[in-house]
Parts: sequence; structure tokens; C-alpha cells
Amino acid sequence: MNPSTLNLQAVVQLSVYAGHAILPFYRTDLEVQSKADDSPVTAADLAAHRCIAQGLQHTGLQVVSEEGETRTEARSYWLVDPLDGTKSFINGQPDFTVNIALIVEGRPVWGVVHAPVTQQTWWGGPAEGSWVEDQQGTRRIACVEPQQPLRVLASRNHLNDATQAFIAQLGPVDRVSRGSSLKFCAIAQGQADLFPRLGPCCEWDTAAGEAVLMGAGGSLCDLEGRPLRYGKADPLNPYFIASGQADPRDYLPQGQDRQ
Repeated sequence: MNPSTLNLQAVVQLSVYAGHAILPFYRTDLEVQSKADDSPVTAADLAAHRCIAQGLQHTGLQVVSEEGETRTEARSYWLVDPLDGTKSFINGQPDFTVNIALIVEGRPVWGVVHAPVTQQTWWGGPAEGSWVEDQQGTRRIACVEPQQPLRVLASRNHLNDATQAFIAQLGPVDRVSRGSSLKFCAIAQGQADLFPRLGPCCEWDTAAGEAVLMGAGGSLCDLEGRPLRYGKADPLNPYFIASGQADPRDYLPQGQDRQ
């Protein structure tokens, strides 16, 4: 599958439409249900899923979604998180996103991340570079050289002891708070340097953000220095580090295997 054969700008617009489907539920008295893994789901998640699944039908590729079919044997497919950051959404916080990624041979080659409240959209991939559209217009984005002190992203809802210990071994840092896939976009846009994720998350949580990050010159690896793989039997990701550098292995803890 060659991404150039797809109308990717239509997929960017589809992420915006999915955001429109979410916003009527924002800061309302929503019923919250728990899925089998105890993660929350709302009518907003499902409305965005339906919008995206219908909008991608014409591409002929299967849609794998947190709120739909979660597995596929296809070599190329769409990987979707219709509402990434559901906990933030439920709490009335604005940092939730719509994530759509194109997976080819186990890797994200293109993705779009849309923030419905702020009406910001990031998209791109390693072949074409990455872009943002916001109130200032549309422009290309790129990671920057690491700052001193290092600007480290910490998840608002998933800051555990392991992450705290990892950040501590980095030395003096400035902590930057973002939710959902906005952490990847912050690095891609030069607003942060590093995002360690030493807690559970799934493939649909990272694919679109990783594509945007790679398009901006950044990268992501697990704690053994390997790229993430998508389409695994178990969609749970290993712990990982995302950085604005092309090789994030420099930040692995001392003594960590870097093969």
C-alpha cells in the first residue's frame, strides 16, 4: 500500500468531522461504561467511531478501532482511536484527541491527530513530513534540538512510580503536562523534548502520534531500543520513549540493553 494512492487530506478532514461528533457530548452529564479491561467508554467514543468507520469505507482498507474490530491479518489497514484521552474528556479537560493512522507492514506510515476543543490538527509521516493547522494557519513542523534543562512530558492521568523514577535519573528537567496524543504533537512541534511511557497503553493510542512525530524528525523506541510493532496478537504496547531526536536510545537508563 502506497499512501500516495489515498486521499489523505480527506482523512484529515474526517478527523475534524469525528471531532464534531464528539463535541455535543463534551461537559455534559454522560453515562460512562467500563469495558472488559476497565477502561471507560462513552457515547462520544462510539459516535466518533461510527463517523470514522463510515468515512473510511471507500478506501477499501479494514478499520481497526478501539471501539470496533481490534485485530486484523491485513498487511495494510487503518488503526483508529476515536477518542484518545477519554478520562480527560470525562473530567471536562480539553486535551483529548481523534487519532487515525495508516499501518503498513506493522509500522505507521501516516497519521492524523485532531484536538476538537482547540481545533488543532496535526498530520504527516516519515515520507512527507508533518504539518499542523490551527488559528495561525497551516505550516510544516519539525522537532528541535533538546533543550537544557530537558523538557519532559508527563501524562496527567498515568504518572506512576516507574515514570517518576525514570525522570529522576535524567537530572534536572522541566516537566510539561499534556494529555492523550498531544504529547507526541508537542515534541513534533518543538514544544517538548522527551516522553517516557512506562505504563500500559495500546497500539491505537500511539500509532497516529508516532507517525506525526517521525514526520517531524523524531522517533520512538521501546526500552530495548527497538521500534514498536503494530498488528500484534496482543495490542498492548511495551514501555517506550518518544523523543525529538532521530535516535531516542540516548535516554535509555544506564546499563539498559541497546541492541
